[in-house]
Amino acid sequence: MSKAINIPSLLKIGSGKIAKIGKYLSDRNFVKAAIFFSDGIENIVADKLYPSLEKFSIEIVHKDIISDINIENAIHTAFKIPSGTNVLLGIGGGKALDYSKYCAHILKLPFISVPTSVSNDGFCSPNASLLVAGKRKSVKSAIPYGVVADIDVISNAPLISLCSGIGDTISKITALWDWKQAFIKGFEDFNDFAGLMSHNSLDIIYESKNLDINDKEFKYKMVNSLVLSGIAMEIAGSSRPASGSEHLISHALDAVTKNPKMHGLQVGVATYLCSLLQNNNSEDVKNFLLKTGFFDFIKTSLINKNDFIEALKVAPSIKQNYYTVLSEKDSFEKALHFINTDEILSTYCLSY
Repeated sequence: MSKAINIPSLLKIGSGKIAKIGKYLSDRNFVKAAIFFSDGIENIVADKLYPSLEKFSIEIVHKDIISDINIENAIHTAFKIPSGTNVLLGIGGGKALDYSKYCAHILKLPFISVPTSVSNDGFCSPNASLLVAGKRKSVKSAIPYGVVADIDVISNAPLISLCSGIGDTISKITALWDWKQAFIKGFEDFNDFAGLMSHNSLDIIYESKNLDINDKEFKYKMVNSLVLSGIAMEIAGSSRPASGSEHLISHALDAVTKNPKMHGLQVGVATYLCSLLQNNNSEDVKNFLLKTGFFDFIKTSLINKNDFIEALKVAPSIKQNYYTVLSEKDSFEKALHFINTDEILSTYCLSY
């Protein structure tokens, strides 16, 4: 039985797009907007954004700077937004986008995601990552009505954000393997179309001959890749096309580490380990992460080995009845073997 699939009705990726947001809103009869910025982002985009909104008579009825992602605060904020508001914009990194996406979901208003970095696929996913009872949780939301990604702005984002995006992009290799194995073993269904979309999102950048992360073409392809990943999750009705054993390890690191690394950095390291556990294209994963400079960046900000091992113990219990390679009885012992013997993990990734 077929089902309706929501995809972004507005998708603009390229140079100079923030200066055209007023037109994009006006074309869709959005005239009263609530805008949420990440801290420090308003000053970066103001000279392009505000003249565009003024030119097309878009009224800003609510404006917020987002520094925390507590779900209770998001709920309170949502009901402070004036009636008559017909669109919400989130502009910045993950916090502002997740927070405003959830506010839009509560109010059932269109949400337009304007990422200023590409640290993960959350800017186009149907979920929001928020603090629930003090713990980071992925909360059901809705896929954005629109995505406006200005490559000029994204190109000026810190290197850490780009490397995090690289780690989140490559994770589809291990996530898809886990999902297919869960299906083969009879634990859950597999959606072929969502799987194809996720695989294609990976190919856009994984198979690219240009792996120069400073090139705007690379960043353009990364945005496209992460958009397709978000749509794949919407099609599947879950995060399965983009999240598996590698994400469980990252979530566990968030729980056991005092100062977790950025999400995609943890995911990238975990993806390499899980590709070894799965015997799944680990050489290709390694080469991609080497050529893009991901491992060189991680080397400057190593993950504590003891924390990583503790996270491996915790990871299988993060989600109940959720098969991944970590569910196998001998996975922990195999993982320890790779941690102790693999040159990449011991040299580039983990501190001793």
